[in-house]
Amino acid sequence: VVMSDEQAALFQKYVKSTRVRAARNISGYALPAGASKEDRLAVEGVLKEAFGGLPAELQGTYYPLGGLTSEQEDALQAGGFLFQKPGPMQLLGAAGAGRDWPDGRGIFHNDAKTVLCWCNEEDQCRIIAMENGGDVKGVFERFCSLSHAIKGAAEANGKKLMESPNLGFLGTCPSNLGTGLRASVMIVLPELNKDPHKLEEICAGFDLQPRGSSGEHSAAVGAKWDISNKQRIGFSEVELVQKMIDGITNIIAMEEELAAKAAGGEAAASEAEGSEETAAPVGEESKPQGEGAMEGQAMDDKEGEVAQPAAVEPEAEAAAEAPAETPAEAPAETPAETP
Repeated sequence: VVMSDEQAALFQKYVKSTRVRAARNISGYALPAGASKEDRLAVEGVLKEAFGGLPAELQGTYYPLGGLTSEQEDALQAGGFLFQKPGPMQLLGAAGAGRDWPDGRGIFHNDAKTVLCWCNEEDQCRIIAMENGGDVKGVFERFCSLSHAIKGAAEANGKKLMESPNLGFLGTCPSNLGTGLRASVMIVLPELNKDPHKLEEICAGFDLQPRGSSGEHSAAVGAKWDISNKQRIGFSEVELVQKMIDGITNIIAMEEELAAKAAGGEAAASEAEGSEETAAPVGEESKPQGEGAMEGQAMDDKEGEVAQPAAVEPEAEAAAEAPAETPAEAPAETPAETP
């Protein structure tokens, strides 16, 4: 992943949090909706082995859902880390993903709470890396470390990840075929927020998808948008993260151009208002000094008009992509999609 110092500075200025997430499953065990209790416990064992072998910065704690204290449950809930049993009217619940609850399910996070893993929720393993700010490369590196650790633990147990040469990684939801990766940033865009439909068109030109502050189809509170890669299949994880970085860079440039035009318009309006207070009224030039028009007389409407900023057209296509359930977002600022 390539990210220049200039891009990094822009991301730190505009991006509130970064997140990279993906689903991974272990071949030889059924997916959660059809898994037996034995399958889930076996998957949990492989994942716990992976968590135990992580590098120092990713070391943390695994919390089995069935063994949570009330204090642990409250802490996980407050951080947005806890997932709930799927209800009977929900697709996952109706498909059987809630059987034997909560056995074989759990949550892992490192001490810094910048990586998270859900065990046996929708997929056997949901990997999430996150962080406040715009360090996409750092978030993606942590995601890769956790992903490689899970792959290594599976192979050490004579297993491998569910993967097809043509379809990529396999999982419960068909929309995650391929990389299964969603790299996102939570970004504040006051000017582009004035026309959400235009923002959607701009994002589509870069193969990105904007969502509101609380997820898909929600409002962007405080002009804060969750923007991520739209594609999952047909590209590598690195390519998708790079596309996100490059697309967001272009979107920030458009935001700054619109902001500059808006500021210029306000300055021109202020200057025009000042000139109205001192200008002599039209047609009074021939009057003797002292017989001028009354002070404060309004200017003609046309003279007082201020040009409005023109709409910025999106670039035709994005440069070649990343955050990565990033950005990763530290929990309080993570994009508000369910990981």
